[in-house]
Amino acid sequence: MDKRKMMPKRPRMDSLRGPIANGPIQTRPLVALLDGRDCSIEMPILKDVATVAFCDAQSTSEIHEKVLNEAVGALMWHTIILTKEDLEKFKTLRIIVRIGSGVDNIDVKAAGELGIAVCNVPGYGVEEVADTTLCLILNLYRRTYWLANMVREGKKFTGPEQVREAATGCARIRGDTLGIVGLGRIGSAVALRAKAFGFTVIFYDPYLPDGIEKSLGLNRVYTLQDLLFQSDCVSLHCTLNEHNHHLINEFTIKQMRPGAFLVNTARGGLVDDDALAAALKQGRIRAAALDVHENEPYNVFQGPLKDAPNLLCTPHAAFYSDASCTELREMAASEIRRAIVGRIPDCLRNCVNKEYFLSSTGSYPEGINGGYYSGGLPVQQAHSTTPHDSAPPPPGGHSVVGGGGGGGGGGGPNSSAGGAGAGGPTGPTGPTVGGGGAGGPTSAPPTAGLTGIPHSIVSEPDPRPSPPAPSPR
Repeated sequence: MDKRKMMPKRPRMDSLRGPIANGPIQTRPLVALLDGRDCSIEMPILKDVATVAFCDAQSTSEIHEKVLNEAVGALMWHTIILTKEDLEKFKTLRIIVRIGSGVDNIDVKAAGELGIAVCNVPGYGVEEVADTTLCLILNLYRRTYWLANMVREGKKFTGPEQVREAATGCARIRGDTLGIVGLGRIGSAVALRAKAFGFTVIFYDPYLPDGIEKSLGLNRVYTLQDLLFQSDCVSLHCTLNEHNHHLINEFTIKQMRPGAFLVNTARGGLVDDDALAAALKQGRIRAAALDVHENEPYNVFQGPLKDAPNLLCTPHAAFYSDASCTELREMAASEIRRAIVGRIPDCLRNCVNKEYFLSSTGSYPEGINGGYYSGGLPVQQAHSTTPHDSAPPPPGGHSVVGGGGGGGGGGGPNSSAGGAGAGGPTGPTGPTVGGGGAGGPTSAPPTAGLTGIPHSIVSEPDPRPSPPAPSPR
């Protein structure tokens, strides 16, 4: 008898990871940074498990065919948009990690249906965004930015009359009310800082349980209308989704106190630029500070805000410090590493489309390497030092409070592994070794809030998982 017929059949490789839509398992997968060049921080973390290349693309039409056909992991900043049509171009892609907290530039539902996990990095830059928010608020109240520009332009202040004329609009902080929309990581950090300056702080966040306001010494309101009516300054700290686009518009501006201030360090799409420009020109809003804009990079000489007075704009940089950017990139690379050596999406700390992913695949597939290192070593699951962030989000909502660039928790990489394998040069000859760029998640259809406003306008439900069902006896 033929001995070959008696030998047991080898299991099919695709059975190791379940019915995933995209390409084959690779022993040394290709990971691509889609819209940057600097990979110096990511390489040491991915060196022993992947080949890393950079594309430096602004759209998928600029990405080399080798990446589209072979990349199983992708890192991306906020300068490239991935629609369903773009995602379908990737033949073997298994995971996308946004280097930042926002995933509004990715079709997360379509990615899940294609078997692609989408992750973000909510646990970085909390202090930086909160500090920047307070800096902008103080500039609006004390008009420091405008006074400094007057001195730079050579204006002479020869007496109190000139000072009074130049500083008209300066306001006292103590006793004023700061209204925070979204009391997540960054919103909470802003609230604590604002109290130290003498603000009375109120907040609106329909997802938080009762009692949070008592533990932080804040005042809670239960409708957006109440917050706008009571606030001398409104600060936005919620992510952008289809339900809260242009949250600040002509109608809601009319609900604000006349002469109130507005600060946005969350997402540009939360504010209707046309309505804001009209309110600034009419004096209904005394002054506004925007770190984020609906169209970026922002051009001060174009758009409805080009002639608006009392407007302070910065270039979506509230998240940045040398320390926060290093932490951000380490955490993003570590998530890619977990996907390669672990089990998707079990091992992922911040997967934002898990419910779409599971409904599409029907099961938890293996990692990119089938649950093992390429060298045959069993997987060691990375442990989380931040239980809140490591818990899988519940179905129904993924908008995370966090000022368009922040969140809290997380840590550095869970591996001390080094750099990355080489790719080819960018352009027609292939991708190039390298990597580097910035900035909130979307949600599923929301449930109505207490006043008919969707809950997902502000934040998400408790991200902790439900307790497991008892095993059968």
